[in-house]
Amino acid sequence: MVHKADLVVIGISVGVALGILIASLLFWGLRWYKKHAHLRRCANERSPTTLPIRTNGLGTSTDFSASLSNSVVNQGSESLPKNSLFSWNHQNKDRIASVSGLLRYSYKDIQRATENFTTILGQGSFGPVYKATMATGEIIAVKVLASDSKQGEREFQTEVSLLGRLHHRNLVNLVGYCVDKGQRMLLYQFMSNGSLASILYGSEGGEERVLNWDERLQIALDISHGIEYLHEGAVPPVIHRDLKSANILLDRLMRAKVADFGLSKEEVFDGRNSGLKGTYGYIDPVYISTNQFTMKSDIYSFGVILFELITAIHPHQNLMEYINLASMSPDGVDEILDKRLAGKCSVAEVRSLASIAHKCLDNSPRRRPSIGEVSQAILKIKQRRLTKEDTMSFASRDLSRAISRIEDQQVELSMMATMRKG
Repeated sequence: MVHKADLVVIGISVGVALGILIASLLFWGLRWYKKHAHLRRCANERSPTTLPIRTNGLGTSTDFSASLSNSVVNQGSESLPKNSLFSWNHQNKDRIASVSGLLRYSYKDIQRATENFTTILGQGSFGPVYKATMATGEIIAVKVLASDSKQGEREFQTEVSLLGRLHHRNLVNLVGYCVDKGQRMLLYQFMSNGSLASILYGSEGGEERVLNWDERLQIALDISHGIEYLHEGAVPPVIHRDLKSANILLDRLMRAKVADFGLSKEEVFDGRNSGLKGTYGYIDPVYISTNQFTMKSDIYSFGVILFELITAIHPHQNLMEYINLASMSPDGVDEILDKRLAGKCSVAEVRSLASIAHKCLDNSPRRRPSIGEVSQAILKIKQRRLTKEDTMSFASRDLSRAISRIEDQQVELSMMATMRKG
């Protein structure tokens, strides 16, 4: 009996020991898991994004990824430079970095920066656009999607995802966005000279600003470079779908940037057609008849913009009729040239640009040039002028040297004549 009692005691002791061991393992296992889960969560919070945030100057893009990560790690201790948009109120917990690499702002941030949405700049395709002044003094443009916009959400998502990865000096930079209190907003770099349309046709209460020919030619080249990046530089290629003068914005140096990617679409065709999109007067007739939008449809719209630069006639003012009449003779474009440019520009350059625009408007998309070919053609116009100016400069220098030699010879002859008389 004693032997059996000892066995029972030993069994109970082993069971208790095993229970304690298992409980300890579970306790330390859970503690280890929680600790590592916390470390991973902290690491994620310190590195909100690995995608680059870029801003464009006159040359190449500048990467702000490191600045963003550092600012989040060192909240309250070290801030970004004052001239950086991202240094504004970084401590705000409502603002986080999205997967697109763009900062997300709270509704209160935007409300404060726009003085309770009273600083309206104009009406965009999907809602009003406001001027926002940040605490640092930075000025940006805020596009608020209209609440009654049927396609607002889709356009918003498209624009954020596209502009979050597209970076070029001739595209308007998206610097952030807001999804808060049922509102969706896009934050862009501010373009101080407004749209090309407002400059060409004037705006209510605004000063009339006449673009000279040099500026118009440079704007045409800038636009072509922006579209060229979308068509041939972006991976995958992007078609804009709503190119128009109102979507071409001008900075303080009157350099042009392509804006409003709300209707953009990556060139991936799945055999299904969508509803017609775009703006009347700029839409490719082939697109209207086939409901298939391609890069050549963008080329058509760009051709219309080129003629706007030449004539300052809006597409809604029968621009195509004027273009068709002008195409009947080699010098027909002279008759529809903006009267404010009369006698102040090279007629040969105007005709060359009109010839490029006519090719863009060809009824057959196949015969329309690619945007790369258009860019090169416009660039050649500028290069020919520079070559001509250099030639004239050299000729002027040669003439001045010849005149100087003649004057020297006359002085010598007069001195010799004086000496003989003496």
